[in-house]
Amino acid sequence: MTAFLIYLREFVTVIDKRWLLFCVIWTGVLITLNYTLGIESGMIKGLDSRWHQCAALFLVYCSAFVVPYGFAVVFRSHLIRATPLFWCLLLFAPALFAVKASVANPLENQIDGVWGSYWTIVTTLPFKLLVVLIPLTVLYRMLPAQPGFWGMTLKNVCWRPYGLMLVLMIPLIVFAGTQPDFLAAYPRLKQIAFIAPHTDHLLWFQLLYEIGYGIDFVTIELFFRGFLLFAFVRYAGMQAILPMAVFYCSVHFGKPLFECISSFFGGLILGVVAYRTQSIVGGLAVHLGIAWMMEISGYAGNLRNG
Repeated sequence: MTAFLIYLREFVTVIDKRWLLFCVIWTGVLITLNYTLGIESGMIKGLDSRWHQCAALFLVYCSAFVVPYGFAVVFRSHLIRATPLFWCLLLFAPALFAVKASVANPLENQIDGVWGSYWTIVTTLPFKLLVVLIPLTVLYRMLPAQPGFWGMTLKNVCWRPYGLMLVLMIPLIVFAGTQPDFLAAYPRLKQIAFIAPHTDHLLWFQLLYEIGYGIDFVTIELFFRGFLLFAFVRYAGMQAILPMAVFYCSVHFGKPLFECISSFFGGLILGVVAYRTQSIVGGLAVHLGIAWMMEISGYAGNLRNG
């Protein structure tokens, strides 16, 4: 844990304070607008076309990612090496994640009945991993050498600090399990409650759902702590952590407010650790642990209230 504290202290020392301040304020503005106006949960989800949803999400993600970099290019230009490839990647990143967020599972409406709905839900997140993985594989081969595959390496990983991080998260997750907005969203497992009357092996189908749910965090870590960090660090150095954290926060706009706010700071911490260790594997383990603990907390909280 001492190493992690050293990493964070170095980050606070080295990071450009004006850019950090802008990113904190801009994140606050985006969160306020979203939860006041219902941009993600109301306006975007209410659009009747996936293409329209994709375009709207692209604009939201651009506001969270391109705007912070734009601020640096204009006001902190000494921090950025803005090459033509930088601008291409800058626009490609929100476009790719907008596609990931809005694309339909090919199984959707292809299988009738209860089990058609179940298999569509369970396979959607693995399918979205492929949507992100394929272009990132192409970029990995085109761009200069990366640590592993976008940070997917066990080199320099010491597991004990990550375990301590999970332990420290337990009180916050337990507290979250007492909040109505959290319990309305978790556990995500409630999405497949409709299959209960149709099987004698519910536990296995629930386990399969949770595995599919966990796969989404592989996608998230590859994209945010992998691609958004290691592809942009050559243009902005450690400062690349800042726009990544704002973007990461923006993909939580449909989540409970406390979770959305904490995601910005979680993104900063995981970004710092990935940058210093040159690996996203430990952060992925923490992310998965937190996600499944939130499932347990949500289940327990709903059980208490139910």
